[in-house]
Amino acid sequence: MEQDFTTFYMDFTIADKFGIEAIKDTYNRAFKEWKNDYKYLTFLVLNLNHKIWEHYEKHNDEYARLYDKLWREADTYAMNSLKNSELQYYLNILD
Repeated sequence: MEQDFTTFYMDFTIADKFGIEAIKDTYNRAFKEWKNDYKYLTFLVLNLNHKIWEHYEKHNDEYARLYDKLWREADTYAMNSLKNSELQYYLNILD
């Protein structure tokens, strides 16, 4: 598997400390900036998924639900937008 070359996990970890609105803002900025770059989009989705499980395991249901909502939005966008080798890359990394 390719190494994560983004700062998304760190960005969301910082946002976690500032609450729901900071998480949403971090997501909105990252998604807007990187949604058209299939590799960055892939790692955005991957990191959102990691954050779901991180907060689920900590019993922080509010954050887990928010990350799940954001993950579903980004994953749906990726599955509908990526084609051919870009979609294959996405699926291989997330498998």
